[in-house]
Amino acid sequence: MKRVAVVGAGLTKFVRRAKETPKELAWGATKAALDSAGLKLKDVDAVVHGTAPDAFDGIHMKGEYLSEASGGFNKPYLRCYVGGGTGVFAPIEGWFHVASGMFDTVLCVCEEKMSTYQPHPQGAFLSIFDQFTERPLKPNLLWIFALEMNRYMQTYGLKLEDIALASVKNKKNALDHPSAQVAKAVTLQEVMNSEVLAWPVHRLMVSPVSDGAAAVVLMSEEKARKITDKPVWIQGVGWNLDTAYWTNRDLCFPEYVANAARMAYNMAGIREPRKEIHIAEPYDPFAYKELHHLEGLLLCDKGKAPEDLAMGRFDREKGSLPSCPSGGLLGVGNPIAAAGMMKICELFWQLRDEAGHRQVPGKPERGVAQAWGDLMQVGTVVVMGRN
Repeated sequence: MKRVAVVGAGLTKFVRRAKETPKELAWGATKAALDSAGLKLKDVDAVVHGTAPDAFDGIHMKGEYLSEASGGFNKPYLRCYVGGGTGVFAPIEGWFHVASGMFDTVLCVCEEKMSTYQPHPQGAFLSIFDQFTERPLKPNLLWIFALEMNRYMQTYGLKLEDIALASVKNKKNALDHPSAQVAKAVTLQEVMNSEVLAWPVHRLMVSPVSDGAAAVVLMSEEKARKITDKPVWIQGVGWNLDTAYWTNRDLCFPEYVANAARMAYNMAGIREPRKEIHIAEPYDPFAYKELHHLEGLLLCDKGKAPEDLAMGRFDREKGSLPSCPSGGLLGVGNPIAAAGMMKICELFWQLRDEAGHRQVPGKPERGVAQAWGDLMQVGTVVVMGRN
């Protein structure tokens, strides 16, 4: 099995109602990633494209529509989709292509133009619930996540203020991110006073609907060492799919994330993740999910992530485990598939000491990115390191 390196990354700005078409967004990220690696499209052997449901762009057969913009014309091309987990699963698919020896250079691109879907993208999910046990409840994603947040809080005796601190941290971190859509310094009280969307979820605890794209270039070790002296290695990958029936699972702990994390850690040779992971980019579409997922990544005891947050463990400058130094989805924005890929890009820049004002001090050696998708059932995890 070949070692696989990330040698380039590119990101568009995350915005609400982008003027660019989905194709233009995808090409913007593609070109930025290739430019950062000093490569041309002719140097790419294959392309992996990741997007969430077709409805999010309002385009039928979106993978085919975006293939040319992602550099896939006349090349081996694959579209992958696991909901919100897609942004981390796309580089996993690319890793397979290179590690297997089939290709030396693979371009991975993720795009979402969610503002196209009216009145709101989550309308795309209204028909996916079980028609006998779930649809009579008239669920929507927001209240399902509110249900999960309630279960998480009640199981471990957490207060709303404990959760709200994640929004404060991430929106502040995003002030230093050039792609950020909603970077803003907010106080704990402002988060607590924001509109209640579905108790206990407040508006400032939710990531915004966004348009954007992100891309990375993966390369075999032999090729990577010829073009850069700072490759960032994919050390481990993991994924897990739980049952779609959210009604018969205990929602206080994300087993699907823990299973994916164990798989990735085993591949990376990590025995003590709390000591061997130096940066975390967990998926944070809601404030509680960053904390929920940090526990699923086995980086905190169950129910203890809010306590660690309050004590400053996840602080970007002074914390022992900086979490979402990018600003995460809460601060940068959430174009579903591109959001997870943004976290891969962030680890790439952090591990090359190229994150600018977001740079975590102390030359971190290893980081983990994670994304989550569908009905609280998909876990995708990638471990990246300098060595």
